[in-house]
Amino acid sequence: MSLGRTFAVALIGLNGHLVEVEADIGQTLPAFQLLGLPDASLMEAKERIRSAAHNAGIPLSRRKITINLLPASLPKRGSSFDLAMVMAALRAAGDIRDPGRTIFLAELGLDSRLRPIRGVLPAVMAAVRAGYPEVVVAPGNLEEASLVPGAVVRSFPGLAQVALEFGANPTDLILDTGQDAAAEIASPLEGREPDLKEVAGQPEAKAALEVAAAGGHHLMLLGPPGAGKTMLAERLPGLLPDLDDMQAMEVTAIHSLGAVVASRSELIRRPPFEKPHHTASMVSIVGGGSGLPRPGAASRAHRGVLFLDEAPEYDRRVLDALRQPLESGELILHRAAGTATYPARFQLVLAANPCPCGNATGKGMDCQCTPMARKRYFNRISGPLLDRVDIQLSIGRLSLAQLSAQGSAESSASVSARVREARERASVRLVRFGLGFNAEISGQLLRGPLRLPESTTRVVDHALERGMLTARGYDRVLRLAWTLADLASETQPGPEQLGQALSMRQHGFQR
Repeated sequence: MSLGRTFAVALIGLNGHLVEVEADIGQTLPAFQLLGLPDASLMEAKERIRSAAHNAGIPLSRRKITINLLPASLPKRGSSFDLAMVMAALRAAGDIRDPGRTIFLAELGLDSRLRPIRGVLPAVMAAVRAGYPEVVVAPGNLEEASLVPGAVVRSFPGLAQVALEFGANPTDLILDTGQDAAAEIASPLEGREPDLKEVAGQPEAKAALEVAAAGGHHLMLLGPPGAGKTMLAERLPGLLPDLDDMQAMEVTAIHSLGAVVASRSELIRRPPFEKPHHTASMVSIVGGGSGLPRPGAASRAHRGVLFLDEAPEYDRRVLDALRQPLESGELILHRAAGTATYPARFQLVLAANPCPCGNATGKGMDCQCTPMARKRYFNRISGPLLDRVDIQLSIGRLSLAQLSAQGSAESSASVSARVREARERASVRLVRFGLGFNAEISGQLLRGPLRLPESTTRVVDHALERGMLTARGYDRVLRLAWTLADLASETQPGPEQLGQALSMRQHGFQR
């Protein structure tokens, strides 16, 4: 037989596409031709798999080998096709039996060892969805690939063992591949989380943090250096509940794709926390890169928190690029090589000083910034982005009394318990709409099934009529009020919750 066929998976974003790998052995002079829109890293596989096959004791045919990756119009990149291509070539030469519907996902070393790849979790998920549950991976990817329900995962240390499993002649094989490649293990995100009781003072900011956690709301903290903005933001993930199975699979898949060949033995259950530096580029935060775009910090923060410290110091284009995921919960990245879609439903936390020098607090006697300098500083955060931030809060400097009373602060565990209870109340109310928490409520629902009496919304209606709120801001105040009602164990918001929600939105940031 001169034609062999195996299967692999090509990832475009988090979406996996089944790839049929065809190998044909011709009757012409020795050559190796690779078809099917491969990128430069995939073209390098030609020499890599020849050496691997030779060192496994099953050298490839000396005649012309043509390998075609179908569908040919689908962009393909990376080294994850190595094993599928060499197995197709061996099948075409008659050295192994037909692998059937088995998916092969592994890189090959020159010594024929199977090396782990990144993105194995979403690749196996795609294979199972396509009806191909049998997967062969490298030992370093075995635990992570086995996290996918319904997958039948096998691993082998080297190409010789894989070939033997599929009917190769054992007398020709070199089964001793030396020391197995050590699997690189991803650093767990589930380590000790900072506790809220470590933050001295700032009761109003802590209350705002609890509201943000309970409703999934975005938050901005404005205050002088040393007031505790960063400490507060870092403790928000500790107030959020654990991820459910579906959310954990989504988050783990994103981190699997973005990791540098790192394997996980369990799903990520805690909400992730991303804190990019203010000098970070558009690509590092939003995603992108050469060829098919890869996820950035915004996608890695999916179902968690994206914290931008010193927010006015970020490039304004980077900040404005976050407006799309704040509304839609996903990032769509268009490049010449293709379009990738990544989930990006995160809670945004912004922190800023009151002025470039940070001393414009209280009476501001120590501030040396000119009014124009302050205006330029705050104008780096555009109005449309700020309008999407639900809670905008000013915090002041700490007093000696507040620092001394640190031991009486409430712990994250007790606050988290109230957050879980509030989210459960919201979930019972929103489950019929397919929603999980209040920040996801659409304006259509707020003016339809969840419409509040006019006597309750009068204060917010006046703010809209006077131009103090936009239509988007109006909806966000209503969402905040629902969260405050959930925390107070109320069936629906009253005038008190509406007034408090309006105050939390207008309390802090003034240009």
